[in-house]
Amino acid sequence: MRDILAQIEKWWDAGETFGLATVVRTFHSAPREPGAALAVSAGGEVIGSVSGGCVEGAVYELAQEVCQTGQPVLQRYGVSDDTALSVGLTCGGIIDIFVEPVSKKRFPQLREVAAAIRDGRPVGVTTVIAGPGQVGARRVIWAAAADGTLAAGERLDQAVDDDARGMLAQGLTAVRHYGEHGERRLDELSVFVQSFAPPPRMLVFGAIDFAAAVARAGKFLGYHVTVCDARPVFATHARFPDADEVVVQWPHRYLADTPVDERTVICVLTHDPKFDVPVLEVALRTPAGYIGAMGSRRTHEDRLARLREAGLTEAELARLRSPIGLDLGARTPEETAVSVAAELIQLRWGGSGRPLTDTAGRIHHG
Repeated sequence: MRDILAQIEKWWDAGETFGLATVVRTFHSAPREPGAALAVSAGGEVIGSVSGGCVEGAVYELAQEVCQTGQPVLQRYGVSDDTALSVGLTCGGIIDIFVEPVSKKRFPQLREVAAAIRDGRPVGVTTVIAGPGQVGARRVIWAAAADGTLAAGERLDQAVDDDARGMLAQGLTAVRHYGEHGERRLDELSVFVQSFAPPPRMLVFGAIDFAAAVARAGKFLGYHVTVCDARPVFATHARFPDADEVVVQWPHRYLADTPVDERTVICVLTHDPKFDVPVLEVALRTPAGYIGAMGSRRTHEDRLARLREAGLTEAELARLRSPIGLDLGARTPEETAVSVAAELIQLRWGGSGRPLTDTAGRIHHG
C-alpha cells in the first residue's frame, strides 16, 4: 500500500469509497510480495499492481463489485489453465488477494497511518481476512498503543498486538492464524498483519567512486543510504546524488553516535587502516545485520591483525564479511556494487548464491 498511499489518501479525503486489493499471501513463484496493492476509485481509475499484469483485469472488476456490495472478499489466483478466457498466474505461482471497500467510515485511521508512514514512524495494520470473525475488521498497532478492535474479544486483540509488534520490529508482513481466544490455530481466524516500518539503513564509509556505486545500489534496494567520510572535499552531495545523507565526520565517531539495529547494513570502503580499523572496531560491536569491508586478501589479513590488537574477539571478527560482496569477478565500481547487492539479497532471503540453472526446486526462498 505504501506505493499508492498518496493517491488513495486523496480519494479518502474526498469522501469516496474505493476498492483496495492487497496481496496477503503468496506461494511458489508469485510475482509480487505480500503488501503489494491495487486500488480502484469510484470513477474507475486504477493505481498500483498486485501481479505484474497477470490478473489485474479480474482484480479490477472484483474491486468494483466489492465497492457496490460492501462485502470484502478473499480471492485466490493460481496457475491458469489452457483456455483463452482463464484467469491465472502465468509464472506458476499462487497469490491470495484480499479486496475490501475503503472509506472514512470503514478505515477512519487512514490519515494517521499515512502520516506515520511519511514520517518514518513504525505502524502496523492488522485486518481479519477470513474465519468466523468479522471479515474486514481492522486494528492499527502503534508503538505504544492500538486503535480499533477485531471484534472477537480482548484476548484475541492482545495476541494479535503481541505478534504485530514483533513483526513490526522486523519489518515483516504476513498472515497469522488464531482461535477465538488468541491461541494459534490454522483452522480459525486469519489475520493479515502489514508492517510499515522505516526503511533499513545502509551506512557507507569512504567517499570514493566505489561508494557512489554502492550507494546507488543500496537506494535501489530500498535502503536509507548515508555516506560518511572525514574529508569534506570528497564527501559532497554532488558526488553522491543517490545518498539520502552525506556526513562529514570521522567514521568511527559518527557510527558510535548513530542508531544501528539488526537490519542495518555497514559497508566500509575507505581502504585505509586509519579509517577502517577504528570504524570496524565500533561496527563489530553493534547489532548490525551486515558488516562488510573492501580490500584484498592481504589487506583483510592485516585488518584482522589490527582488530585483534584492538581487543576484538574471534566471535566478533567472524561477523566481518571481507572482502565484501559475492564472488562475481567484479572489477569496476558498478560491478562491485552489484556483488554487494547480491550478497545482501542472498542473506535476506537465504539463497545459495549459485546459478539457478545449477539448482532444482523452488526459486524463491522463505
